[in-house]
Amino acid sequence: MTSWLQPPRLRVGEEAPRHATWLELFYDLVFVVAVSQLAHNLSDDTSIVGFVGFVALFLPVWWTWIGATFYANRFDSDDISRRLLMGIQMLTIAALAVNVHHGLSDTSVGFALSYVAARIVLIGEYLRAGRSIPSARGLTTHFAIGFSIAAALWVISIFVPIPIRFGLWAIALLIDFATPITAARYQRNLLPDLEHLPERFGLFTIIVLGEAIIAVVNGVSEMEWDGWSEITAALGFVCAFCLWWIYFENVGSAALRAAGETGRLRVFQVWLFGHLPLVIGLAAAGVGVEHLILAESNAPLSTLDRWLVCGSLALCFLSLALLHRTGVIFFCKSRTRHRIAAAIVLLVLAIAAVNWSPVAIALTVAIVCISQVGLDLYQGHPAGWQKDESPLA
Repeated sequence: MTSWLQPPRLRVGEEAPRHATWLELFYDLVFVVAVSQLAHNLSDDTSIVGFVGFVALFLPVWWTWIGATFYANRFDSDDISRRLLMGIQMLTIAALAVNVHHGLSDTSVGFALSYVAARIVLIGEYLRAGRSIPSARGLTTHFAIGFSIAAALWVISIFVPIPIRFGLWAIALLIDFATPITAARYQRNLLPDLEHLPERFGLFTIIVLGEAIIAVVNGVSEMEWDGWSEITAALGFVCAFCLWWIYFENVGSAALRAAGETGRLRVFQVWLFGHLPLVIGLAAAGVGVEHLILAESNAPLSTLDRWLVCGSLALCFLSLALLHRTGVIFFCKSRTRHRIAAAIVLLVLAIAAVNWSPVAIALTVAIVCISQVGLDLYQGHPAGWQKDESPLA
């Protein structure tokens, strides 16, 4: 902390490479709890309705993280007021996590108010940045207005009954999502920091991948030891490890750098929204792995659990295919085809493996994931390409 009180500063265009601050890493911890609660919610109801509810609650949590990340990317400072505001935001996310379990029923009002509180803090930060940085005032005002309209709809929603309440949530989220998309004229000279952004998204991906590891541990700790369950747990860990390998071996900022040089904002938008189905799929896959481990080893895996495992992993691979094809991560048409092929195999498995045991499905899924790592290693990267290094390097 360089001073007791300092205004927000514009971080765009700084020559020194930026990395996540200790405050940002601490802030991420509360999302570990929130994602864990979301996963617990899905674990209780793996039906289509349960999955839709999981996504509905995941979106506001994810968007809260996105809002804080993009603000810090452009305007971060390290004074007392900034630290206190981040602390308040962490409390609002903790409140979101507390209200997740019945967020679409008994605690929906608490969930809405928690989200509004987080947005009010963010809106205040943008207004403060606009006062301190005249060149960014157009952007900060646009964001403050758009986010305020969305927050107002969330407030109104607490006074109307379910399901109208959820309709207002959907409209408010659409306004939230549209706000940065419609701010193109303000963002051309205020593009996000190209070092900081991939690192932050990578850290959130790590948080969600951690749920798969937690699922393996939870499953092993609760199961009866019969040999097959241990094998299933090991195969679940292999899948998580392969997904880590596939994403982080290919993540890089080359596409963002090229977009920054040419002013193509579409790449930043694809980077932002293209990661959403990936992290949803990863979080759901963690729940699926736990159900695989806890399932009866000598009986066919249930239809809901089979679709949860295979469908969520298929969503991950389809998301990776999109990111490869658009160049958001390593641009490669071959890897795009490989990811799509993996998704197709997983969907066929979900449809056809009706009488398969949990270990048979876990083995097949692991083979699919391992094959993707093998294909990447066989193909390699062109000379001169560099993947992003560790965020703490």
